[in-house]
Amino acid sequence: MNARTEPAPAGSDATARPPHVIARPPLVRELLLVAGLFLVYKFGRQLATGHTGEAFHNAHRVWDFERAVRLPGEGAVQSLLLHGDGLAHVANTYYAAVHFPATVAFLVWLYLRRPAHYVWARRVLAAVTAAALVLHLLFPLAPPRMLAATGLVDTSRVYGPSVYGDPATDSLSNQFAAMPSLHFGWALTVAIGLIVATRSRWRRLWLLHPLLTLLVIVGTANHYWLDAIVATALLGLALAVVGLPYRTATTAGRAHGTLVPAQGRTEEQALAGAGR
Repeated sequence: MNARTEPAPAGSDATARPPHVIARPPLVRELLLVAGLFLVYKFGRQLATGHTGEAFHNAHRVWDFERAVRLPGEGAVQSLLLHGDGLAHVANTYYAAVHFPATVAFLVWLYLRRPAHYVWARRVLAAVTAAALVLHLLFPLAPPRMLAATGLVDTSRVYGPSVYGDPATDSLSNQFAAMPSLHFGWALTVAIGLIVATRSRWRRLWLLHPLLTLLVIVGTANHYWLDAIVATALLGLALAVVGLPYRTATTAGRAHGTLVPAQGRTEEQALAGAGR
């Protein structure tokens, strides 16, 4: 049986764009959206300042809970950094200089090379950040470097560089927003996004970024283990709401970011086999 199909009219969407191709979002709109989200987050963090007593009370509760459930002591990681001034300085520099630039570079690369994955990543980061802001408001938490009971050293103050000033006079950041750790939450999102959006056989090495970030935030006494655990849970919730992206097709890297549905496979399998 010979089947005949009518040719698509000239200029129609059928000829203009193949299936599963997602166009790059307008640049100006995306810049305004990302900038707006950042300003909302910074403003929201300022609303959470001033709860010093509650933040230290919660810090004692977190510290005691970690010991009760036998989580490894944060001091075990910090002791590795204190073998020399240079290593502590490198860790502080990583904490201060990698967090925002790495996330911005990730979004820019996705926008230019994988537009469909960019939209997914922006939604996930926005969801994780919004949930973190709510938790910062509900559960102010002093970091372990401020809690004498931990016996930890404030490496940024001793070895530098530091992104924070005196908590009593620092008006640019909320130092009582330790839980969850967005340093770790964003780093894990970046790693997952790059694993899904790239095809290299070495792509799972991107997980070294959140692993190194975890060691840095704990070793510099800026976060508890529990801060990273909660960040991971929030990312899991965000992925449940936003969903996982489809795998990258063999044409990945072209301007429109072609995606192919993972037919007959679960979304988790599609994530694991991204871009093969």
